[in-house]
Amino acid sequence: MKNQNPSSQQLQPIVNLFTQKRYKQTLSESSQMLKKFPNSIILFNIIGASNAALMQFDAAIESYKKALEIQPDYADANNNMGIAFNEMGDSIEAIDCFKNALKINPNHPDAYNNMGIALNEKGESKAAIESYKKALKIRPDYADAHNNMGIALNENGDLELAIESYKKALEIKPDSAEAYFNMGVALKGVMLAKPISGLQEIISSIIDRKNYVRPIDVSQASINLLKFEPIMKQLFEKHFLSEKKQSVDELISSLSKFPLLFKLMRVCPLPDLELEAVFTDIRFTLLTTVTHIENSPEVLQFQSVLALQCFTNEYVYNQNDEETRALEALEIEVREIFLKEKQPRPQLVLCLAAYKPLHQYQWCDLLNLNSTIEEVVTRQIFEPQQETLLKSNILVLQEITNKVSTKVSQQYEENPYPRWVNTGLVLNPAPISKAIKEQKLRLFDKVINVVDAPNILVAGCGTGQHSISTAARFKNAKVLAIDLSLSSLSYAERKTRELGFQNIDYMQADILDLDKLNRKFDIIESSGVLHHMDKPMAGWKILTDCLKPGGLMRIGLYSELARQHILKIRKEIKLTGIGASTAAIKSFRSDLINSNEEHHKRTQSTIDFFSLSELRDLLFHVQEHRFTIPQIKDCLSKLDLKFCGFETNEIVWDFKLKNTGIDDPYNLDKWHLYEKANPHSFYGMYQFWCQKIS
Repeated sequence: MKNQNPSSQQLQPIVNLFTQKRYKQTLSESSQMLKKFPNSIILFNIIGASNAALMQFDAAIESYKKALEIQPDYADANNNMGIAFNEMGDSIEAIDCFKNALKINPNHPDAYNNMGIALNEKGESKAAIESYKKALKIRPDYADAHNNMGIALNENGDLELAIESYKKALEIKPDSAEAYFNMGVALKGVMLAKPISGLQEIISSIIDRKNYVRPIDVSQASINLLKFEPIMKQLFEKHFLSEKKQSVDELISSLSKFPLLFKLMRVCPLPDLELEAVFTDIRFTLLTTVTHIENSPEVLQFQSVLALQCFTNEYVYNQNDEETRALEALEIEVREIFLKEKQPRPQLVLCLAAYKPLHQYQWCDLLNLNSTIEEVVTRQIFEPQQETLLKSNILVLQEITNKVSTKVSQQYEENPYPRWVNTGLVLNPAPISKAIKEQKLRLFDKVINVVDAPNILVAGCGTGQHSISTAARFKNAKVLAIDLSLSSLSYAERKTRELGFQNIDYMQADILDLDKLNRKFDIIESSGVLHHMDKPMAGWKILTDCLKPGGLMRIGLYSELARQHILKIRKEIKLTGIGASTAAIKSFRSDLINSNEEHHKRTQSTIDFFSLSELRDLLFHVQEHRFTIPQIKDCLSKLDLKFCGFETNEIVWDFKLKNTGIDDPYNLDKWHLYEKANPHSFYGMYQFWCQKIS
């Protein structure tokens, strides 16, 4: 069979269609042209690539095979066929294809890069790294190979080298969404051992891109980096060690040198007690000297970001009696200014906004908007007002009647959980089959793989991070998100509209009433919810009844072993009888900060400690159950659910270091032994997937 290809001029319109991602039209035009050139390897390759882009991998592979029948030494067809096999989850066939491509062309960087991807997905990260090195030896400026090597290095536990790989990818390709996203993943919860040149700027860029990462996830690494800075070191030394305190102007001037700090202050609570101490001291001084504050752009900018920080952490900082008196006096002064039909200086407004949300003041609608206070007014007045309007339009399944559910609902009405600005979303939605492959889940029924437009229930969506991330994660998904709290749901609805998602419906409902929906779902996700119910097993049974046979369920439950220190603190709170008011929580938190007890210190080191709603959820929740892995195993058995795997990648990676059997990650008895040896592993929660047996 002789290869006969159309001319470059004839092919160009088809290539243009493919470049524009008009894959169906590319397929149609290529198939028509194939009638004139039935032995064109280029057309078969384009048809294969178009089918692959449309997730029609079987058809893609057939096209590549036809190209190879005509020309067996066609390296690109072998390479592309390998990509299709890998997308189907067949990494062994994929690797064979890449090897064939490299036999034909040993200097094929794409084949080495794709081989690395397949090897890494097969769990052979070291071999993947070697493959990426070969690709980069051929093409040193191959940004995708640097990025992919970063992924493999990170999975292999080489964080520092992974960061360097992502940095190189960004130096070559500064707009690489994948490299920014993966850098954010790598930095989650990391404490860096040394400063890394240029990393502050990269994190700033990630935050500027808004939804590549949850800012709180990179906050610890960011603060870590900032504290390596000589100016920041001097600031803390002078502030905490010197008898003569720095002036507010000096402190603000020092802090203003770090744009990353201000960006973080705008969008997430900062989990650092030293910074908190500096911020509270500045806030106190600004309040008590507000009439003397000069109209300095630097001070006004800091006042603005401080007000946003306090609003985002829900005013978790404690305040003393002197502050309370000064705040009351300032509130009276500002009210009198409005009574005179004048406008208060921005300094006064921002000072108040650092202690109390502006929407709680009766005069908030009288404020004239200007650039100095615009960001604070938007977040503290306009957005809460929008949520109030949205609240009346939230669908309600029926009145909540369960006593425990009513108490839980009231808690989240008072403290919608959590307050957030930006979140981390996947770059591209994926079909269920690909998500299953990425999570390395073990299926017991393959029917879920062919669902191309999944109906998903998020049971307990809170303020929307969960529902939005799920809607972004699964291709063609239609999500119903329920919660007990209307305040949380209206927050979720506002953020959903802001981000442009149109595939999520919100409803106030109790899990106990979901039988009234008369609906079945392909996927149900309920993370951090069942353990707050009166009878978790009753709620779990109802969720299981709402799941289609063969459907998947993602569950998050508290660990008995990992939360022993929390249990001890909860008992202390109960003994004091202080209740769960905002004042009580802040006062108790202040006691924890000043405590040297080990179980208190462990709590101080968590992100939850730095936000009022999250701290209330952590220590003051009206209802909490905890589980062991044997209990989870028993629950799954009673519900006819099969364990498919844990989701927390860091824990799974550590588990596999000693549990090397292919079945070990799906053996709950081995996981129980692992947790007993590592009792703090599941401090966050058990996050796992299970499947309903058909």
